[in-house]
Amino acid sequence: MRLQGRAAIITGAGSGIGRASAKLFADEGARLALVDRDAAGLQETLSLVGEATTHVGDVGDAGFAETVVGDVIARHGRLDILMTAAGFSCGGTVLTTSLEDWDAVFRANVGGTWLWARAAIPQMQQQNSGSIITLASQLAMAGGRNSSAYIAAKGAIVSLTRTMAVDFATDGIRVNAIAPGAIDTPMLRRSFGRNANPEEARETSRNRHAMKRLGQAEEIAQTALHLASDASSFTTGTVMVVDGGWLAA
Repeated sequence: MRLQGRAAIITGAGSGIGRASAKLFADEGARLALVDRDAAGLQETLSLVGEATTHVGDVGDAGFAETVVGDVIARHGRLDILMTAAGFSCGGTVLTTSLEDWDAVFRANVGGTWLWARAAIPQMQQQNSGSIITLASQLAMAGGRNSSAYIAAKGAIVSLTRTMAVDFATDGIRVNAIAPGAIDTPMLRRSFGRNANPEEARETSRNRHAMKRLGQAEEIAQTALHLASDASSFTTGTVMVVDGGWLAA
């Protein structure tokens, strides 16, 4: 098993990409700490992975991040993998996005990456090893309509990922981002639901991909597993695009 005995934290584990990654990591032998603000969703994920600790809270809370990281280290003596899959989106241009929504998007996406990396990196430095996997978006490179806060936040994650990769490469820490296309998750469905015609929005998105379909969370989890494992030992500072041909089309 590719992650046998490795201690991993996955944020956003209550659904979508985080849940699929938790299931796959568990199948590969990882010892998991699952994080989400949705307690019921975490329990559903726990039922799939069999054994893990669950932590309910706001990923934008620095104290929460430090507490969870401390708990993992106390239990396992190490922290090998951090995957920051928690995210939040809202619709709106720069004119129509409220200050509250802008702050909430950046708190969950950028804060939920930075704060958890800041909490995890000292232990990884001590070990001289670790893999941090962040979640960007193909929209960070392509742009898109009526989603200014979300796209800006995902762009910030790309830049932060590359910067952390350079800063901590000689500490044995690899930092990489995954940039998915449209993945059929609860968050994407909520995004379609903000449109006057949700089914039309779904079809437009589906057809925007060269493969003419939406991605599945399990497909992104496979990429996360690659980045978490020794198979990617010479990979850092990379944005791995898994987008069904969105950027190529």
